[in-house]
Amino acid sequence: MVSLPQIGLRAWTFLWTLLALALVSNVIADAFSGNPSSINYAEFTAVWCMLVVLVGIAGAFVELPAMILGGLDVSAALLSLIAGIVLAARLHVHSCGNRSYLVSNSLTNGSHNMGKRCHELQASCAFFWFMFVGFLGSAIVGLMGGGSGFSRRGGMRKGGPSMSQV
Repeated sequence: MVSLPQIGLRAWTFLWTLLALALVSNVIADAFSGNPSSINYAEFTAVWCMLVVLVGIAGAFVELPAMILGGLDVSAALLSLIAGIVLAARLHVHSCGNRSYLVSNSLTNGSHNMGKRCHELQASCAFFWFMFVGFLGSAIVGLMGGGSGFSRRGGMRKGGPSMSQV
């Protein structure tokens, strides 16, 4: 019932999800004039991924259908992949010490401490990529039979005598 690779992947994903959730929440809290939709999407994704991680951890100890856990993992992997792409594309990967970049970028310009906001967004972008790897690994392990009780073979027993042998 408890799969050690699955627990390891869930712990890995929990760490990065917690960090991304904290950083994006702090970016939103420090804003003085609202946030772009990409930051709001990153917050939604972090919250959704945290829910999926918690359900996945519970699924390691309580019997849950592997197809449901796999579907949740795939959805979290896709959402975190999209969040990583969106943040990377909107940040344009410049130096957070470049003042003209901070003022001209819509994601970094919106806080009294733009350098801090830039560093937090760059770190959360990297964490979304780590989350993607963790959720994709959890989905693969779970759907291939390493998860909670999902078996690929049918209802026939192997190794026992059949009716014709009795």
